[in-house]
Amino acid sequence: MDDDSPATAAARAAANIASALTSTSAPSTAYLTDATLNALFDRARGVSGKLRAAIDTSAENVEPDSLPPGAELRYSVGGEVTPADTQPHGAGVWSVALAIGNAIKPVADFNVITELPFSAKNKGKIGLYYIGNWPAERAKSSRVGPKKAPSSSYANPSGFIQVTRETEDTYVSEHFRLQDFLTHDQPNVWPKYLVLQLRLVDKLELVLQDLTAHGVDVTGVKVMSGFRSPQYNAGGGNTQGRAALSRHMYGDASDLYIDSNHDGVMDDLDHDGHVTIRDSKVIEAAVDRVEAAHPELVGGAGIYPAGPGHGPFIHIDTRGYRARWTGGPGGG
Repeated sequence: MDDDSPATAAARAAANIASALTSTSAPSTAYLTDATLNALFDRARGVSGKLRAAIDTSAENVEPDSLPPGAELRYSVGGEVTPADTQPHGAGVWSVALAIGNAIKPVADFNVITELPFSAKNKGKIGLYYIGNWPAERAKSSRVGPKKAPSSSYANPSGFIQVTRETEDTYVSEHFRLQDFLTHDQPNVWPKYLVLQLRLVDKLELVLQDLTAHGVDVTGVKVMSGFRSPQYNAGGGNTQGRAALSRHMYGDASDLYIDSNHDGVMDDLDHDGHVTIRDSKVIEAAVDRVEAAHPELVGGAGIYPAGPGHGPFIHIDTRGYRARWTGGPGGG
């Protein structure tokens, strides 16, 4: 039986392209198929296989390991890809194409997102957008956060994703877009700035896959709260249940619910005829199964009941150690 593992598929794709480069009879374009490109970018699509973006401050880590000799990636923000577009420059959302000689093939459903460095923040602002300051900026000690947390979990973010009206609809995975994770404040200020870790998005997609396998319709997944800037976390909106060291400030936490019947609240996931906190526990069970299969994505899961203006929901994060709670701040 043939080995159809992702690694083998990527190696086979690379070999096909490399062979085409040295053949005088086979046109290179014949090997620039969507299947070939998907194999080359398999790793970049995460454990779930559902990621549609790579986030990088330098763009040095986005090239697939199996990029064949003579091939290079090209980047563009709309318009035609040119030979000059061999590296992203500045903060933005970039389309990606693979170029071999004169043949260029766009990579479907995939973008490279380059960040603005953390140093771009000045006195709690980036341009006109208020974002605040992180706990590590104010701490007297180099250690911030619980001792059981990885030392990097509460460090300052590496940078910020710049989100414009033109890029807010960009899909970072099959079910989630940049706009789903924006802080709910300053509605008229553009561009906005976002901290987002793709391991969270990968975990969310794995949870949705697990729920689907257990008969749950996840097409109506909704993010109530994704990234919360330090300023908003401290005093924006309803602050009930927020932790001072909320994972939302670090881009690896989301509060969500499933609303596939589009009535504005959590669906009756346990089919008991009522929408209660027990429906959030159906999602928590999926989180438990995902973390058991992928311990590198371990984190928090907090169950919250319905409240003024919202139904029950669940908090999910990738903080680096297991945490579970019901209601209250809980460290979310």
